[in-house]
Amino acid sequence: MLGRVISARRRYLALPLLTALFGAVSCSSSEDVAVPAPHGEAAQHCRALHKDLPGTVNGLKRGTPEPVSDFTAIWGDPAVKLRCGVPKPDVLRYGSEHYNPNPDAAEVNGVQWLFEKQDDGYRFTTVLRKAYVEVTVPGKYAPEVNVLTDLADAVRKTVPKGV
Repeated sequence: MLGRVISARRRYLALPLLTALFGAVSCSSSEDVAVPAPHGEAAQHCRALHKDLPGTVNGLKRGTPEPVSDFTAIWGDPAVKLRCGVPKPDVLRYGSEHYNPNPDAAEVNGVQWLFEKQDDGYRFTTVLRKAYVEVTVPGKYAPEVNVLTDLADAVRKTVPKGV
């Protein structure tokens, strides 16, 4: 009888420990990312990009975004977030209150990127491509532009030039 009591007590104590352990594992490998909704040709390019994305960027290991989607990817903690098929950035939309006729942009390994300073880091968005690809890089990884060197090949191969 005493053996059954000890065994039940071990199981009772092990359950909260296992729950906490699995919770910690799932938190470290995923992060919430808003999923864009590209259509047609843009969606096809984004799916191709997803398959071609590298396992690491700037030394950061790829994780699993929540919800899982062919249009998003993350690396590191805090996460570098990629979203493919996002709408045209406001700074490029004529008539938008944020419109800028001369936005800040740079070419990295054959891909043109618009860059916008955020509260903590930068948001980079491809321009002159058949789908807009957005990459948000936390300030922890300064210089934030370094991430783009590891992503440019996949973007160049899978998202053709054009507007």
